Amino acid sequence: MVGSDHRERTAWVALLGHAPSRSSQRLLTRRAVGSGSSLAVLRTQLGQPTLLDDPVENALRAAQEHITAWERTGITVLTFDDADFPARLRTTHDMPGVLFGRGTMAPQEESVSVVGSRAASPFGLRTAGLLAHGLARDGITVVSGLASGIDASAHRGALAANGRTVGIIGTGIRHAHPEENRRLHSEVAAAGAVLSQFWPDTPPDRTTFPARNATMVGYAAATVVVEAGEHSGARIQAREAVEHGRPVLLMRPVLDRVSWAQQFLRCSDVHVAQDVDDALRTLREIIDRPKDPRRPYDSLADAR
Repeated sequence: MVGSDHRERTAWVALLGHAPSRSSQRLLTRRAVGSGSSLAVLRTQLGQPTLLDDPVENALRAAQEHITAWERTGITVLTFDDADFPARLRTTHDMPGVLFGRGTMAPQEESVSVVGSRAASPFGLRTAGLLAHGLARDGITVVSGLASGIDASAHRGALAANGRTVGIIGTGIRHAHPEENRRLHSEVAAAGAVLSQFWPDTPPDRTTFPARNATMVGYAAATVVVEAGEHSGARIQAREAVEHGRPVLLMRPVLDRVSWAQQFLRCSDVHVAQDVDDALRTLREIIDRPKDPRRPYDSLADAR
């Protein structure tokens, strides 16, 4: 059984490593989850063995070499079948099949994603820090994207409360973007974890950050948008949260300053908070809701 589990884990890396695009990675992830075997899907993709060669065994050997090399440099490799894979992320239809991390994994933790503009105002930065501090004080993990502005302030607010914080980044785990936040990456990993769905050396591009936003939505119980512009990445995350059926909390200045916020108010489970205390009350109510009794596979089957 151990050998079989190990092969399935390695097959996840081999399967997604052979995918030509991120859209094909998503499709293959859904197939592997639906069939219950990444190895079976890998065999379908690569073909049957011949007398001289077995493409699947070759792919598994190469994948294991990569995993060993990554782990030697302190990178944790998590696949969908691993016990430490984030539990809430399993229930989303757009989840990654493999995650790369640094820090301590806590798959069952309760968390809230706090996001907003990189070019944040002093008021927005203060609000993000106070909100994150309050969440961390209540034992709730603060999730953000380790970007400049609201993200960095949220992580620092949680750290100031000696709380747990998780950074979900839009590059490979070996990169820091922006570079000036590299020390913050280390601080977040020491107090919680830094996670990436991209191969470790992946540089930033215009597609990686929206994909990261969807993963943040899946990881957390709710998303808070502290401050945002008309074309902010926070808008993408709010839209992803609505599409995934996850609660969204808009701080009042967002509603007052951007037109898209009014449109989101028509959606189910979108809330407005007047201030930090109001936001914390609403988020505690969301966290305390009864858990969905369905198994993760049931939710994924509904998504298909």
